[in-house]
Amino acid sequence: MKKVKTIKVDIDKCNGCRACEMICSAFHATPKYSSNNPEKSKIRVLFDPIKDIYVPVYAGGYTEAECNGWDIYTIDGKEYDECAFCRASCPSRDLFTDPDSGLPLQCDMCLDDPPQDEPLCVKWCHADALTYEEREEEGEEAKKKPDEMEVGLQSLVKNHGAKKVMESLAKLKQEKD
Repeated sequence: MKKVKTIKVDIDKCNGCRACEMICSAFHATPKYSSNNPEKSKIRVLFDPIKDIYVPVYAGGYTEAECNGWDIYTIDGKEYDECAFCRASCPSRDLFTDPDSGLPLQCDMCLDDPPQDEPLCVKWCHADALTYEEREEEGEEAKKKPDEMEVGLQSLVKNHGAKKVMESLAKLKQEKD
């Protein structure tokens, strides 16, 4: 059994207040709560002015490949493209990319010590559009996923080359010593 943590989104309840973006960016600021930049938030509220809907989307994992599916889905009379539901950071959009470093962002469900009952975006959603769910599922344990630092280093190597990254790390080490 593996534990699966998700945030369920009810777009019919979202009013676009963006409180989820604000608390997420403040919680993940360094030091914690020292600044507020929605561009660094790991949840984004997308707005479709034609359909007049808000869609909260939280950051999933990074993928190097752009998807091939551009299907349109109709739900309760409203049309959505596949990209609207995608949580991945990918080459076709920079929705979940840190504006300063260019590294992909991924929701960590507000991991903290001591642990919180639920992610802060859920706590701060006064419209009840976000609901935290934790359940156990059967199945094989997935292979170990790279941690945040490994994903960041992979992205830096892809953008700047391994040699440049290694040189920069060596320089940083020298400065520290």
